[in-house]
Amino acid sequence: MPLHRNDQHVQALSRRAVLKTIGLAGLALAGSSAWADQSMRLPFASGPQERPITHDFPQKGPMILQRTRPPLLETPMEVFDRGVFTPNDQFYVRWHWAVIPTSVDADAFRLAVRGHVNQVLSLSIGDLLKMPRVELAAVNQCSGNSRGFFSPRVPGAQWAHGAMGNALWAGVRLKDVLDRAGIKSGAIQVRFSGLDEPVVPEAPDFRKSLDIDHARDGEVMIAFAMNGEQMPLLNGFPLRLIVPGWYSTYWVKMLSDIEVLDRADDNYWMATAYTIPDTPHANITPGQTGVKMIPISRMVPRSFFTNVTEGASLPAGASAAIRGIAFGGDTSVAKVELSMDDGQTWQPATLGEDHGKYSFRRWQVTIPQLAKGHHSLMIRCTSLSGDVQPATPNWNNSGFMLNAVETAHVTAA
Repeated sequence: MPLHRNDQHVQALSRRAVLKTIGLAGLALAGSSAWADQSMRLPFASGPQERPITHDFPQKGPMILQRTRPPLLETPMEVFDRGVFTPNDQFYVRWHWAVIPTSVDADAFRLAVRGHVNQVLSLSIGDLLKMPRVELAAVNQCSGNSRGFFSPRVPGAQWAHGAMGNALWAGVRLKDVLDRAGIKSGAIQVRFSGLDEPVVPEAPDFRKSLDIDHARDGEVMIAFAMNGEQMPLLNGFPLRLIVPGWYSTYWVKMLSDIEVLDRADDNYWMATAYTIPDTPHANITPGQTGVKMIPISRMVPRSFFTNVTEGASLPAGASAAIRGIAFGGDTSVAKVELSMDDGQTWQPATLGEDHGKYSFRRWQVTIPQLAKGHHSLMIRCTSLSGDVQPATPNWNNSGFMLNAVETAHVTAA
């Protein structure tokens, strides 16, 4: 679904509100404050499984603490059961470098557009607000979402399934900004960077690039709001790049610099980091070498239970409504199916409202009376392009792109 104008939806987000300076001196990036006594047990096959629940990050409610510096905050799964859009205060957080501004003066902020262009631009938030506004529902998912379930385990943040979120993003088309600068003939890619900085001078700035045609496809956007509200600082205020259907490594936060390139970008974050095996499902065997690696890009379909957890107890002899969320990756959800016999047969789920091809889609299945004992519930999503969640999990050294069929083992008693 293309981006569409919806000035009425963002009308409440006034220019004064967007331009307001946010000061977050107590961002607690160093983890100096005491965490709450709460903790959560994540359903990994091996430890450590316990994670603290933190309430100590500004503009954030209770979150699963994966790391303090830089902040890695995971959304608890029960949040996804409350609605198709993930609330801003419990939208997951993932930064690469720990040097993050604790405040941004929106009046003084400027977005640079430079490089292989006819006119170098320095755009204020006010300048962007004068451009045509668009909005789009889209899932933002970390490349390593669900990494903690990889077997054998791999290095990196040991996320469960909550390194993702769905929001209604409001902003301007990247195409409109690039057209305003004027793209010179021979442009190859567009590179993006934000206000975060490496902790040591020799470390590479976090920069990501898109091919010129992708950058100008009319769907990639520069957002200044999410879910009808001002974007939280930890989620990228004042501007964030939105690349619908692609993993969040491309969704540059605190976007401050756009550079049009007349060559392919070979910086570390494109050529080395965030690369995957060029194999089906990015799958290799542990220890396998000599595999061609390519930059990660498009997301793949996924589905999750949101009102049933691993090891849950359900009433025997009674029907039960099982529900969850799904998304098609880089396209729409075609169908969601549930199996109760280890994948031998599948029954269709009822799909909820369609908010666009890049959004979460809610699903529900009413299962018949369960006999006493143990049962396995399996859920899978098929995208509109025919991509189906595989029965067997993939594996790679980075713990990227896990999207196998989800299974919940329950007991009827």
